[in-house]
Amino acid sequence: MIRESIVTTRGRDGRVHIAPMGIHVIEDALIIAPFKPSSTLDNLLREPCACINYADDVRVYAGCLTGRRDWKVCAADRIAGLRLANCLAHAEVEVTRVDDDELRPRFHCRVVHEAMHAPFQGFNRAQGAVIELAILVSRLDRLPCEKVEREVEYLKIAVDKTAGQREQEAWDWLMARVDTWRAGAAETSQ
Repeated sequence: MIRESIVTTRGRDGRVHIAPMGIHVIEDALIIAPFKPSSTLDNLLREPCACINYADDVRVYAGCLTGRRDWKVCAADRIAGLRLANCLAHAEVEVTRVDDDELRPRFHCRVVHEAMHAPFQGFNRAQGAVIELAILVSRLDRLPCEKVEREVEYLKIAVDKTAGQREQEAWDWLMARVDTWRAGAAETSQ
């Protein structure tokens, strides 16, 4: 199973790095698999711990992919790290093993602390659509134009029907990125 979450790690300077990431759940282990190269990868290699944040504000997912990374953080409880201040819950993890890979090394992690901060009241369809669009945006350089256009058209239905202000704002940020990609793709094809 993969849980979409926000991973927070610390950079060499101690500042937080915030990245949306699908966390693999296998029995009791959580596996973080960042792409090479990435700040998350560098940070985990240097300091083998992280916070896995569970958030329902999809602006965080969209913001990280569109240059908006100024989200409020606070100190983790048991690890030398930072977590999102406004997440619903978080898990603090320590890396127990690293499986190297040319594309995506796998950091096997043990949960050392978990905490709930607010009740989960369910996702609306627009939140799911924004997360799916965020995943598409993170892979625009690897996907065919037709697939992106087809997916955007389908996901937009959920946004039009169920989005609140946060979801609409996140959607708009991501669509601005898609529009920039479209313009680049049109130039390339000419």
